[in-house]
Amino acid sequence: MPEEEKKEEQQNEAPPEPNGAPTAEDLAAIKDQLEEEKKAIAQAQALIQEKDATIAELQNHLSEAKQAGEAVAAELTQVKEAHTKAVAKYLDAVKLANPTLPGDVIAGDTIEAIEASVAKALFIAGAVKASLEAEAKQAKVPAGAPPRGEISLEGLSPRDKIIAGIQQKGGTS
Repeated sequence: MPEEEKKEEQQNEAPPEPNGAPTAEDLAAIKDQLEEEKKAIAQAQALIQEKDATIAELQNHLSEAKQAGEAVAAELTQVKEAHTKAVAKYLDAVKLANPTLPGDVIAGDTIEAIEASVAKALFIAGAVKASLEAEAKQAKVPAGAPPRGEISLEGLSPRDKIIAGIQQKGGTS
């Protein structure tokens, strides 16, 4: 039987073309395959164009983002400069507002640091003032000059004693 099946298959097949050329069925299959490959190439080219368009769009967005970033960086630089100037002016104003505090004690790069240094300086100034007041209370001297007393004549020469006596009576020396 296997031989009979082979004979039937050979009868169903078209006779081969002379000189090994492909048959009409082979040509049709090749054409179909070629058409499928052309469609696949067209789809691939369409995808490539789509990706190229997406890449161009993304590059455009990236360029815009870079420009925006540069603008923000420039603005940030200006804001930092303005902040530095404002802090310097604030420092000067605080020094002028507190003339009793030494200028070199008040310092800082930020407003918070300046305020902290002013608070510290005020605390130190208050402590110094309190200690000076305490010292002043301990060494309290009565107001006014002491009452005049007799001039001590001890240790004076006779001539100095005479001069002192004349001056007490309102005379001149």
